[in-house]
Amino acid sequence: MTYDGSKASRQGEARGNRTDQLRDRIEQAIISGEYPPGFRLEEPLLAQRYNVSRTPVREALMQLASAGLVEIRPRQGAIVASPTVQDILEMFEVMASLEGLCVELAARRITAEELAELEQVHERCGALAAAGDPDGYYAENRRFHEALYAASRNRFLEETTRSLRNRVAPYRRLQLRHRGRTQRSWAEHGAILEAIRSGDGPGARAAMMAHIAIQGDTFMDFLSSLPPAYIRLGAD
Repeated sequence: MTYDGSKASRQGEARGNRTDQLRDRIEQAIISGEYPPGFRLEEPLLAQRYNVSRTPVREALMQLASAGLVEIRPRQGAIVASPTVQDILEMFEVMASLEGLCVELAARRITAEELAELEQVHERCGALAAAGDPDGYYAENRRFHEALYAASRNRFLEETTRSLRNRVAPYRRLQLRHRGRTQRSWAEHGAILEAIRSGDGPGARAAMMAHIAIQGDTFMDFLSSLPPAYIRLGAD
């Protein structure tokens, strides 16, 4: 009996693809809030829901743990990550810097076609803010930010920024549920967009960092709105 290396390679590749696809589906459920922070991700239930064996589920959860979206806790299994207050502060601080760099580069590198598309996304955000639709606004707001990542023309920066954005997604989504926040967010987008139109990189960066930052009374209001499962009081 001879060893068929090509067959084994194809089987390994297929298994890897299944795991990657499953990871992406679970990741999207976390980002959308379907699996909120503190939610227990039970392997048998996930396997049943996604119609796979427990092996790719386990591998997908390990990948998500490496990305910081999931925590593997002793005697509890996999839990959607619930960072400490300090973690949240630090993540938003880094997020503001990364997105600030994205828009500073975008102000110099964005194409006319990309700018036109960004304008359209901004107008859709405005309509959703006026309609008082925070969930619809969140989805369109995400397109606005990701268009700016792409316009930076720096793939490493784009991937790094998107990875961190996924980790703070549940918290950014909750921010938009604060009274009047979608309208303020849209106005802040307008300031960012105006700086990009004029090619003002430093101005775009400053506007974006102010848009992302949570501090002072804003941060206290934000913390008071979080469900208990969303944060830990300190390190385990």
